[in-house]
Amino acid sequence: MAEGNSDLLVSNVRNRLREIVGASTNWRDHKQMMAERASLCSLLASCQEDLPVRSMKDSYVEVHLPLGTQPLLREKYLTFHNTVRYLLICYSHTRNKALQRSPLSIVTALVDKIDMRKNIIYPDCDIKFTGHVTWVGKTSIEAKIHMSQFHDGDYTPVLDATFVMVARDPENKRAAYVNPLKPEGQEEEKFFQEGEVNKKRRVELSTASLLKVAPTDEERKLIHSIFLNTLDSKTVSFRSRVLPPNSVWMEDAKVKGLEICHPQERNIFNRIFGGFLMRKAYELGWANACSYGGCRPNLVAVDDILFQKPVEIGSLLLLSSQVCYTEGKYIQVRVHTEVLDPLTRQHNTTNVFHFTFTSPEEVPAIVPKTYGESMLYLDGKRHFDLTPYLCLQCICDDGQKEPFYCYIY
Repeated sequence: MAEGNSDLLVSNVRNRLREIVGASTNWRDHKQMMAERASLCSLLASCQEDLPVRSMKDSYVEVHLPLGTQPLLREKYLTFHNTVRYLLICYSHTRNKALQRSPLSIVTALVDKIDMRKNIIYPDCDIKFTGHVTWVGKTSIEAKIHMSQFHDGDYTPVLDATFVMVARDPENKRAAYVNPLKPEGQEEEKFFQEGEVNKKRRVELSTASLLKVAPTDEERKLIHSIFLNTLDSKTVSFRSRVLPPNSVWMEDAKVKGLEICHPQERNIFNRIFGGFLMRKAYELGWANACSYGGCRPNLVAVDDILFQKPVEIGSLLLLSSQVCYTEGKYIQVRVHTEVLDPLTRQHNTTNVFHFTFTSPEEVPAIVPKTYGESMLYLDGKRHFDLTPYLCLQCICDDGQKEPFYCYIY
């Protein structure tokens, strides 16, 4: 791979990552690989100042998925395309040309957001992924990914994604420093400042989490209004609840699933690949939105996916999908995933996913009944309000209506 401006095929990305990390293609050799990586600890920097400064172009990577020229790939990528390993961008930023292997273990901490800019993805047109590092902290890296597809003689945008990665030592036991980033020019300075804003926003959202603090006055009034709207006026009792017209109780808008995590879904560190988890969560969330709205919904955005715990090979992965907020044609779905240890019966949360879908027609209003469901409702509304979404229609020059993206913050 040449330094900067690197063009790769999707099929080559995984092999390139294996070369950088020194990972084995046989999952049974995982212990031996980790023992070999332990020797790389001496190559870690003792402070960030010891590492050379990098620019954004140093981490730029371009990856092609030739669906138009290689028909055999279509069966694999026809229904799900999010399989590019974003680690390669971060390793390109931290790469030391003098070292054969990287002493860093770079893992996904958070999928900040994925914004869909186009609903139609053609199964027989080439796809291009581009991306680079846009911001770094001491041990964390933000990378932006753009996906476009070649159609009618040109590449048009399909989706934009923002990922936050963290660097760990070779054995993935403690944090490790990453190269500082120096923006060059106004465009790169804008990317870097957006990264600073994103970091501040993430801290504020974490601080204001409903798991830590009470809802705001406005949110409390909203929940009380919903509660009053469900009281039976004939009984005048707090215990008697009536479902309003064109509504669905939140408890009736769930879909659950189970996955046995097999070795073929592993990443280069012999854990279950995060893209596989995202795919399964998306499919369950889509099925729930489809069932709820009574039609085939379109994905608008994916927001705030936090990877709390790695999923080991052989795990029993429990997935629970919940419609938690609706507004007009929009359905906000929360998917909670956890690992079940069959021997100890312990449950450990691994991920929480937030998906925004749009339906061709208006959907029933979701109505919480308990206090816990009310908190899910408010959390879903918060994510919906902070997500760019497909909201209105505009009149084109030819008089035809077509959707456009309105960014709400």
